[in-house]
Amino acid sequence: MKITETNRHELNRRDFLKGSALGGLTAGILGGPFLPNLDAAKEEFQLNYILNSAMYGYTDVGTIIGEVHKTGTEYIDIWPKVHGNQREQAEEMGHDAFRELLKKHDVKLGVVTCYVQGPFRLAGEMKFANSIAGPGTVLVTASGGPKDLKGTELKSAMRNFVEKMKPHVEEAEEFGCTIAIENHANALLHSPDSIRWFGEMTTSEKLGSDRLGVALAPHHLPQDGELIGKIAYDLGSGVAFFYAQQHGMGSSKKLPKEQEMLQMPGRGDLDFTPILAALKKHQYQGFTEIFMHPVPRGVPILDSSSAITDAINESRMYLNKCLTQI
Repeated sequence: MKITETNRHELNRRDFLKGSALGGLTAGILGGPFLPNLDAAKEEFQLNYILNSAMYGYTDVGTIIGEVHKTGTEYIDIWPKVHGNQREQAEEMGHDAFRELLKKHDVKLGVVTCYVQGPFRLAGEMKFANSIAGPGTVLVTASGGPKDLKGTELKSAMRNFVEKMKPHVEEAEEFGCTIAIENHANALLHSPDSIRWFGEMTTSEKLGSDRLGVALAPHHLPQDGELIGKIAYDLGSGVAFFYAQQHGMGSSKKLPKEQEMLQMPGRGDLDFTPILAALKKHQYQGFTEIFMHPVPRGVPILDSSSAITDAINESRMYLNKCLTQI
């Protein structure tokens, strides 16, 4: 059962995953060979949630920080324009004041989103993240082009990209950051094949560091939960960040709000269960971020901060229900 405006307030009372599609998952991620220690891990595995500031548009960063604990986490992901402007707000108030604001609300900076900088200009954001939170933060960005490559051309381009990332990974080591590259549309890292090559080329044995990984984004992949689960399983510890966002009806053109919200977990058709099963198999401890894109960018996804927080919690409940089915 999907989350809709007519049933969303009933989620606390209904086991809306009753009769889910798990019966069809007789092989692959949910099969015995993939999860031999499932019973032992079942009670201990939980998703490590983080709140995305851009969900609230250009809302005051202090207001958003005040919502963090309400969403089942103590971590915030700070976004810059155009999706949000909380990164700019942190600069305007000054790093000391921003640090104190986080401390006042007992909130930690977990992620700095860096699509503006791209993968090769992250040093400034590494310094910012380290100055605010110390080691342990994640910087999320995209690979950039070239796009639409296939076969040996794709493999060669990915090898070149990973090679170019080495000095930036060394910087990440110094600052205690992890760089997470999202599989994003119109980018080198986009398709399942590109993710596979990237994962193979960035294992710690080859790269010499675990500071570079994938920001796994189902939104930009075929909407097949078992396929995405297989990608997550194959990446293993190479998953450095997880966007809990599906494609729904897309995010490039203005849609009625109910259709736009289909990007949220539990509202669209994507079954997240096999994806979470793969993450659980590897005891994934990185951040999980419930997310969607509004149109236009930079506006809150709903009319009030409390409504946004409620929508995030509805999707969080859905994901947690999925975990109980594994």
